[in-house]
Amino acid sequence: MKLNRFVLPLLVVMSFTACVSAPTGPTIAVMPREGKPFDVFQKEDQECRVFAADAVKNTSNAALKQGATSALIGAALGAAAGAVIQGGSGQNIGTGAGIGLLGGSAMGAVGASNKEDQAQTQYNIAYQQCMYAKGNQVPSFRPLR
Repeated sequence: MKLNRFVLPLLVVMSFTACVSAPTGPTIAVMPREGKPFDVFQKEDQECRVFAADAVKNTSNAALKQGATSALIGAALGAAAGAVIQGGSGQNIGTGAGIGLLGGSAMGAVGASNKEDQAQTQYNIAYQQCMYAKGNQVPSFRPLR
């Protein structure tokens, strides 16, 4: 029974942090310049996707860590509050930990989502820079000639 008290909160934390993911591709449209063969454009696209993914590697990892850390801190604070309020009985400590875990996980998910948005923006910028440097048509930029 005691094992279930630890397994369930761990599964909840993992479910919230599993929602966070690294960018899988650009969310902007880039077109080849006039006269560029499509196979060349596809090769450049792949190169720039790798470049952009490398540019956001640390940001994506930070989002995962932030969600898990916040959830664990929330559970610990909830357990402490449950113990103080209920005078230290075991069942109420578990309830306090559960409430703290859910609240901490929710706050961690919001923070992680913000980091995920930031990572996507950084990915798009790195991708645009790379594709622009290769002479492709990027939104709001004129292509190199």
